[in-house]
Amino acid sequence: MYKEISKELISFINDSPTSFHANETVKKILNQAGFTELVENHSWELKPGGKYYVSKNTSALIAFAIGTQLDQYSFNISAAHCDTPTFKIKPVSRIVSDNRYHKLNVEMYGGALCAPWFDRPLSVAGRAIIKNNDRFETKLVNIDKDLLIIPNLAIHLDREANNGKKYNTQIDMLPLVGSTALDEKAFETLIAESLNVDPDTIYSSDLYLYPRSSGTMIGLDEEFIGSPRLDDLQCVFATLKGFLEGKADQSINVFFMADNEEVGSSTKQGAASTFLIDTLSRINQNIGGNDERLHRALASSMIVSADNAHAVHPNHQDLSDPHNRVYMNDGVVIKYSARQSYTTDALSAALFIECCKKANVPYQHYTNRSDLMGGGTLGAISSYQVSITSIDIGLAQLAMHSSFELAGAKDTAYMIEAMKVFFSTHLEASDAGVIIAK
Repeated sequence: MYKEISKELISFINDSPTSFHANETVKKILNQAGFTELVENHSWELKPGGKYYVSKNTSALIAFAIGTQLDQYSFNISAAHCDTPTFKIKPVSRIVSDNRYHKLNVEMYGGALCAPWFDRPLSVAGRAIIKNNDRFETKLVNIDKDLLIIPNLAIHLDREANNGKKYNTQIDMLPLVGSTALDEKAFETLIAESLNVDPDTIYSSDLYLYPRSSGTMIGLDEEFIGSPRLDDLQCVFATLKGFLEGKADQSINVFFMADNEEVGSSTKQGAASTFLIDTLSRINQNIGGNDERLHRALASSMIVSADNAHAVHPNHQDLSDPHNRVYMNDGVVIKYSARQSYTTDALSAALFIECCKKANVPYQHYTNRSDLMGGGTLGAISSYQVSITSIDIGLAQLAMHSSFELAGAKDTAYMIEAMKVFFSTHLEASDAGVIIAK
């Protein structure tokens, strides 16, 4: 079964070269599942048993399914991010080199590993803002061809390249797109032609590089999956599947796909924004609740922040904690940090372990080496705005933040089953301050 799920995941990732495309891919899946799209600046009319979703910035998205027994409702929330480290094209992008080469001016988005971006076919995707009469419209861009390449410097010209290399993103990472024999507006013309619009109607854009490599199954038994953007579209895919398959009549299930996690989340569509709490508040008000009812619901709620974790590296085992070590295909990873960069505590861990046990899926515990600092997560960032019980989980992977990453093919199915149970569980705070799972 895991091989079929992996093929579905690869297709999902291929359809989602940027966060804008991930938003569109998820919307199509939700529409097929009978969800109704809401618009932030319109009035909402929600009803028990209803299924809805709302987008922010055409990149972030929140979907929710309302239970039918709402006397003691709470929110079961998953959070994952749809952006990935890459390179963003600057507004004035053309760079002419030696009167022969046409390069694109780019800057790094997030903490990308530079080396894997060299010597591989790349293309461009994102969104463009088009003026249509007196309206500004968003159009998705995806140049479906091998368009760019960042050529390496030959070993003959850099004899120390294999002894360690420091990359200058303004010099080394500029992609070659053509020759100066082309018209100086050739790149802009290509974007316009792909959208079937006049170049003068394109007022602005958010365009990114992406690797053309498709995901694939790897290993003697195809037990690994290799693909761009596994961090964090693997978790987006798994939590979405669990959300669609789960059902809790006494709960409101919420799927949150945030943008801009790789650059700190401090945008209107990021986890540090009020997008999530604003949506929860509107749901509460729309089904007849007041501020008091919202606070009661949040006290019984839980957020599962899903972002991939570092598997023990086969060539660098010493960089993992001596005992809290995680491996691909060994199950869902529960992440812990004494400094609370991961939000897991004893209560949230116990609640999620119970979900794994009910789903009959394996789970494992992860901490960073005590002398190595890990990254932040959506769980910790979301807590700035939504103060509820939270856990950080993920799936073990190698080559995180590379242009091509590696994960366990079985683990996607494990997370789907665990999240299905989570979204089928009603949580309720007791007088003793302990959440009861039913």
